[in-house]
Amino acid sequence: MLTLDSIQTLACGGLLLLAGYAIRRRVPLLARFSIPAPVIGGLLVALLMLVCRHWNITPIRFDTGFEQPLMIAFFTGIGFNASTTLLKIGGRQILLFLGLASGLAIVQNLLGVGLAKAFGLPPLFGVVTGSATLAGGPATGLAFAPLFASAGVQGAKSVALANAMAGIVCGSILGAPLAAFLIERLGLYPAGAARAEAESKAASVASSTKRRLVEPVHAGLKSLVLMLIAMGIGAWISAGLGLLGLTLPAYIGAMLAGAVIRNIDDHLGWFGLSTCSMEMIGNISLSLFLVMALMDLHLWDLSGMATPLLVNLALQTVLVLALCCWPLLQLMGRDYDAAVMASGFTGFMLGTTANAMACMSSLTERFGPAPRAFLVAPVVGAFLIDFTNAVIITVFVNVWK
Repeated sequence: MLTLDSIQTLACGGLLLLAGYAIRRRVPLLARFSIPAPVIGGLLVALLMLVCRHWNITPIRFDTGFEQPLMIAFFTGIGFNASTTLLKIGGRQILLFLGLASGLAIVQNLLGVGLAKAFGLPPLFGVVTGSATLAGGPATGLAFAPLFASAGVQGAKSVALANAMAGIVCGSILGAPLAAFLIERLGLYPAGAARAEAESKAASVASSTKRRLVEPVHAGLKSLVLMLIAMGIGAWISAGLGLLGLTLPAYIGAMLAGAVIRNIDDHLGWFGLSTCSMEMIGNISLSLFLVMALMDLHLWDLSGMATPLLVNLALQTVLVLALCCWPLLQLMGRDYDAAVMASGFTGFMLGTTANAMACMSSLTERFGPAPRAFLVAPVVGAFLIDFTNAVIITVFVNVWK
């Protein structure tokens, strides 16, 4: 048996991450469903280990010591994105969209808990298959998996991945067709003037993005140092919250510290934060965390759980689609942008923000730009829902543990 230390495991994860990107480029179906490259690369090893287990062979052993620091780094980056200034830009619609997403996350967990009890499974199994992996995606599901496992959910890590992947596929398939149906059925086409205004705003955003990418090299170093400081302060915050008897994931303190530093900088300009650099560090951390978590995944833990997983996913999908067709469409303005938002909402409440962006982009290519949708949905789906969802999951964990 080959044993890899933490550095070698990290290097192996990097190679598998590159392999995942290469495979996705060559298999259009994977790109169409927005399957994350780290998931593709990590699953290669997980499937190999599953095959080897059939012959009682363990060909390789990993040391995933870097897994938790990378996970904390990613969620710290989420914290640095939580700017109150962004809330002011989107105003009422961002808060309303976030309220709908958070409310649905609670309902996802309640439905999941009910189904888990019906199948004779631990109640927290329903939270794993609820907002932890649907609203949260694979990253949140894997981050909370140790807590669920310690609370009695057998194979929590494998269940989290299976449910998250199934949700990603459903969100990719259903998001754009649902919105296209609403647009055509209700005649929610963009007006000519609105389209011209949207194209002008899109050009402005593209120009702004290009300027942000041309930043001094030292901005990346400053962002890394600030992220490490937030992670260090966050460790103290998490320890303090733990003394209060709360069961929390390791990243909560760091995410809160990142949010405080970001908003201090927004108002006082002390740190000169680089949003672009912070996002890059966070995305790299997420990719490596996911691929390392999946390399050490025990897929055999899923045996006997196919039926509850499928029933839960079917009902959760119907719930999301029903919410999009009526309250969300009405509350967001019952216009073209609202329909595009419904597509994005389906994407990230069943999968990831990447799904949401893919669904919305396919609609705008067909019907025209939707600037309001591309402001509201990514802000909520990319990081605001991660804040509220972490609180919601934590409450359920502490109630049902």
